[in-house]
Amino acid sequence: MSRNKLYLLFFIACFSGFIYLIYQIHNSENTHFGVCLIKNVTGFPCPSCGTTRAVQLLLQGNILASLETNPFGILIAFIMTVVPVWIAFDLIFKRDTFYQSYKKTESTIRTKRIATVLILLVILNWIWNIYKNL
Repeated sequence: MSRNKLYLLFFIACFSGFIYLIYQIHNSENTHFGVCLIKNVTGFPCPSCGTTRAVQLLLQGNILASLETNPFGILIAFIMTVVPVWIAFDLIFKRDTFYQSYKKTESTIRTKRIATVLILLVILNWIWNIYKNL
């Protein structure tokens, strides 16, 4: 994937995430709308169920409750905060540091050992979500 396509993809994803988060914050009392297709079809939470609530709790300063709800929330909040700033830096200064870091991270994650550990963490998080009856 080219640098510009990657930057656009991440920008759109982060922007969409912020819009969805703002919508959820302002309408959390009025709706119980869930976007998780897996949970809507099977009744069981997916590994990322509760991520939005975890980010909301993090924004309220409740780090432990955020971690308990879904540890992915802290990772998502970090990505949504850092990536747009990093991409803007690259675009302003005509650099590609984010693109290079992404490529290195992608190649590292593709190694068998790292991929196995990450898959196990996702499975453990999924079991945690099911156990909590999220």
